[in-house]
Parts: sequence; C-alpha cells; structure tokens
Amino acid sequence: MKEKLGFLVCVWFLLCGVCVARFVVEKSSLKVTSPSSMKGEYECAIGNFGVPQYGGTLVGTVYYPKTNQMACKVFEDTDESFKPKPGGLPTFVLVDRGDCYFTLKAWNAQKGGAAAILVVDNKNEQLITMDTPEQEDADADYLQNITIPSALISKELGDSIKKSLSGDEMVNINLDWTEALPHPDERVEYEFWTNSNDECGPKCDSQIEFVKNFKGAAQVLERKGYTQFTPHYITWYCPEAFVSSKQCESQCINHGRYCAPDPEQDFSKGYDGKDVVVQNLRQACFYKVANESGKPWLWWDYVTDFAIRCPMKENKYNQECANQVIESLGADLKKIQKCIGDPEADEENAVLKAEQDAQIGKGYRGDVTILPTLVINRRQYRGKLDKGAVLKAICSGFQETTEPAVCLSEDVQTNQCLENHGGCWHDKAANLTACRDTFRGRVCECPIVQGVKFVGDGYTHCEATGALRCGINNGGCWKETRLSRTYSACRDDHTNGCSCPPGFKGDGEKTCEDVDECKDKTACQCARCKCKNTWGSYDCSCGGGLLYMQAYDACISKNASGSGSSWGLIWIIILCLGAVGVGGYAVYKYRIRRYMDSEIRAIMAQYMPLGNEGEAPGHVSRGEI
Repeated sequence: MKEKLGFLVCVWFLLCGVCVARFVVEKSSLKVTSPSSMKGEYECAIGNFGVPQYGGTLVGTVYYPKTNQMACKVFEDTDESFKPKPGGLPTFVLVDRGDCYFTLKAWNAQKGGAAAILVVDNKNEQLITMDTPEQEDADADYLQNITIPSALISKELGDSIKKSLSGDEMVNINLDWTEALPHPDERVEYEFWTNSNDECGPKCDSQIEFVKNFKGAAQVLERKGYTQFTPHYITWYCPEAFVSSKQCESQCINHGRYCAPDPEQDFSKGYDGKDVVVQNLRQACFYKVANESGKPWLWWDYVTDFAIRCPMKENKYNQECANQVIESLGADLKKIQKCIGDPEADEENAVLKAEQDAQIGKGYRGDVTILPTLVINRRQYRGKLDKGAVLKAICSGFQETTEPAVCLSEDVQTNQCLENHGGCWHDKAANLTACRDTFRGRVCECPIVQGVKFVGDGYTHCEATGALRCGINNGGCWKETRLSRTYSACRDDHTNGCSCPPGFKGDGEKTCEDVDECKDKTACQCARCKCKNTWGSYDCSCGGGLLYMQAYDACISKNASGSGSSWGLIWIIILCLGAVGVGGYAVYKYRIRRYMDSEIRAIMAQYMPLGNEGEAPGHVSRGEI
C-alpha cells in the first residue's frame, strides 16, 4: 500500500509540473535547394542531444539507407557508409522514427560517417522535441559521445524526400541555425536550470562535468559584463491531500510547498527529496548574496566545489560541508542562512516562490520541464550539455560583430578569413585585410589601424583617411625611392586621395611616372639654356660661362663688366636696396630721439620751469631793474 501511495504521489508531482506546462519545441530552418520540385524552406525540430551548429549552417546531400532504415542497428553490418568522397558534400542520413531511441539512431548514423541525421516522423502531427532516454535507460555510454546535429522532420516532408530519391533525384539540404536564437545586442542573458542532486545517473554526471568545464568561460563572460547569468532550480508542490503523508514529508519542505524527487527513487534509504530542495535553496541563496555583493560569478565556484567536496556517495551532502565551502569562498554565511529561513515552517520562502514563478514560461520561452535546461536570450537551448556546444550557442546570441574574444577562439570561430581573406579587400604589402571573423561567419569591413580609419565597401576597396593616413602603408598611395631620393603621392594635409607629386604624372595609387620637362618644353626654354631630364625633376644649365636663374628661366653672365651686364643691374638693385635701408634706419632713429626728448621735457616740467616757458607772476629775474 505504501509503495502504491508513493507511486501516486510521484505521478501527481509529475502532473502538477507538466500537465499544465506549455512546452515549446525549439526549431531551426531546413532549406531544400534541389530538386526544383521541392525547393523551399521547411521547419524541423532540434534534437536535445548532439551538437546543433547554433549561429551557423550545414549543407549536405540526403541519403536514405536501403536497409536498416530505422537506424536501430550499426550500419557496418549492412555495408553502407555515409562518409563523403573527396570533394563531395557531407551526408545527411534520412531515417524513420520507431523501434529504438532517437539517440541510438543518431549514434549509429554518426558511426557510419553521417554529418547529420534527419528523423522522419511516423505520423502526421505537430513536431516534437527528440530527447535523451529517461533515467533508468540512460546508462548507455554513447549518449555523451553524440556530436552530429539531429532534426525531426514531418512525415509529409520525409515522404517527399523519399519520393525524389527513389526517382534518382539528388536532394540537397541546408540546415540553418543562424536564427535559432535571438541575437539583438552586445549582451547575452542566459539561465541555467539545474539541480544539486548528484545521484540521478548520466544526466547528473554530465551536468556536474559541464559546470566544471564551463566555469572558466562563464566567469570571464560575467566579469567583463558580456553576459547576465542566472541559475534556477525546479521544485514542485505536494497536493494538499498528501501533505501529511510520509512521501511528502520526506520530499518537501515548508509544509509541502517545495518538493523534489527522491535521489535514489527509494524512500527507505539514502538522502530524501527534501535534502535536495534545501541544497538547491542554499545554492540559489548563495547566488542571491553573491550577486548583491557584485560577484555573481562566485556561484560557479561554489557549485563546483560543493560537487567535489560534498558528494552524496561519501555522505557529505549536508549543511556542515556546504557551510565550509561557503566560508572558504568568503561569502556572507549569515546572509545566506537568513535567505534559507526555516524549512520546517509553514510559510512561503521568497526565493523558492520566485523560482516556481520563473518556471512558467513567458512569451516564446515556454515552460521549463526538462532538467538540466539552458535558456539563452529567452530561448531554450537544445543539444548536448558540453562546454564547446554551449559556448557556441551563447556566442550566437551576440549581435554580429559584437562577440567577445572568447567567442573568436580557434575552436569556436569560423576562421573563414584564413583562406583568401574571405574574399574581402586586402593589402598584401601592408598585411592589411577587411576580413573579420565573427561567430556567425566573416564580414568585410574596412579596418581601423593605429588610429587610421579605412573607408570603402570592404570587398574591393578600402582607403586610409585622416591626418595620419600616410603612416599606414603610405595611405595606399604610390611611393618610390631612387638614388637616395624618395617621392610619395600621399600628402598628410589631405584627408584622402592620392596625388602624384610635382614632376610626376599618374593615378597616384599604383603609378606615378616621371614627367620629361625637357621634351614637353615646360622648363629650361631660354635661348642659351641646356635642359637635361632627371627622375622627378630636371637640370638646366647655360653655355658660354653664363649662370641659369630658374625663377626667370634665363641665363645671365657671371661677369659684372660686360655690356648690358645683368650683374651691373643686380649690383644697382642691391645698392638701391641698401640706400633705402640706411635712410629708413636714419628716419627711425630721428623719430625715436624726438619722442624721447619730448617725454623728458614733460617730466622735468613737473619739478622746475624751463627756459622757454613764461615766468610766474611776482617773480623778479636777476639783472633786471
């Protein structure tokens, strides 16, 4: 009777948590590019295993096996291989639903060399999410080794593909995940719905391993403000009719308000569900206190350390061990304990109440019913809980070109710029390129180098602009040195453009050719002038002992005595200029002296009468009668 009651309670918990849930099937785009009769865009449901290529695309050709069409057996036994030949497209294996787990189908297809697996539904219905097996069937080693993406397609689409293949038509498909997650701005908000239980089989093991591996990347993203992370925990409530039952008392706290399944699925041994709820609450409170202190990333340290130091199998999954971890991280233990409150009290806990409210989906997020679940920009992540796969998904949530450096590491970014600069503009001489790798693929944007901005379309043209542009590859302009003389078509007083310097002609970018002033008769044209062209200039000389004056384009005699000598004229000019200078200096001295005399007389007048001033009344001068 007790076993039946426990079973009923568990079923009731499941109904409370799921029957009213609004589960959202996360989808991606499937584009058929050939044959023309099927050309178009279709929906497919992303499988909750393997590695979906979030933010990217995958092009391949479809193959439907001749035997083993449900892929429940290894394809080595059927002598069929899906590995593409050199130069061929990747193979997408089309298989039928039924007879075995979705994950086993994917694993067999992957071992056969497939790049992706398309599962055809066996009935006309709304698409569903293909998930991993339940706990009791999840002990297969292959589950965490599935790396190919998977998709469930409708029966109608699957039948059309089969028909085309049977008619010897090639079916090419583009699996597109670029819009699977929203990417509105430069910050990603994501949630991780998790559980402190470490005795739930492979799912718990993979969850703990993920937290350990992803901790470093998560903390870098959080510390620098690239992401806003929030952990969450699922709880259920116990129906009021069963609140006093042994099952509810062992699985719930706060008088049946917050419950979790028994870790071992056995009420008679080990830890109880309420122990899990309390530890979940402690982790949630740790995050709350750490976040209030401005260090939300400490949650990753606490969860990792708790999993290592306080496992259930060593009977350390308790408050004492948890408190030791908290104190070692320097968190405020009193605040955390206050947040936890009294689990035995018949009252609501504010943190767990908020968690239950958050579990209900809003907008297009959907309710959270699968553990663990990752929600990125309010969309539920589907696929393997793996550091690389999750990081790819988070990076696809950034607006294009705003991804942080961690998203551009070798194992994440597309690296399209490595081959032919991604088809973008590049300057081989200066080792500059407009190609920029982003998480979603390359973009062609003219670069900014050492404060110099390049402008252009990024594909065929980029030109340096600004005052400092000549310092970067000479502003993209022509430049050449010969016989220790250097000429450049770049001018710092111009913000853009290239112009050949005087003595040259050309476009200023690729070529500037020397102008032959002698041949073009633009210089050295006087009667006695002898012209010789040089690179960038010319030499002009005069015969008969004459001297060339470039300013007048004339030859003058070096002798001052010659009839009509130009030197005589020069000396006359020099003497005239000298006379003018001396005269000007004399006038200047005269005016200065007069000014000084007037100033001195004015000062002296204040103290004694001067000879040329009238005498004061009543004053008798000496020598007068």
